Amino acid sequence: MSDSPEHTHVHADGSVHTHSHGNGPHQHIHSDSEKKSVISRLNRIIGHLEAIKRMVEGDEDCSQVLTQLAAVRSALNGAGRLVLRNHIDHCIVEAVEENDTASVAALNDAIDKFLK
Repeated sequence: MSDSPEHTHVHADGSVHTHSHGNGPHQHIHSDSEKKSVISRLNRIIGHLEAIKRMVEGDEDCSQVLTQLAAVRSALNGAGRLVLRNHIDHCIVEAVEENDTASVAALNDAIDKFLK
């Protein structure tokens, strides 16, 4: 990673951020709407998990519990895809522009873990 002067990025949603890269790790700044979308999904997943926990506590039908767990797994995968899309659209594009091969390698490792 190289030291670079301050520069500006314009995100797909129109938000803009300006920053520079020093000797530390590559800093990623996401728009409020991107964060809000991921947080909203995670909050729904948390609520769904709490409902499943109540189902188990209430001795509800195991097949219904499994169906709801499958829905949560699908929702988690969707949240992961959204984080991945945002990461590629902003952070990885930026890393490639700056020849930051460490960030690209870290993405590959994260994808491997996510897909396990």
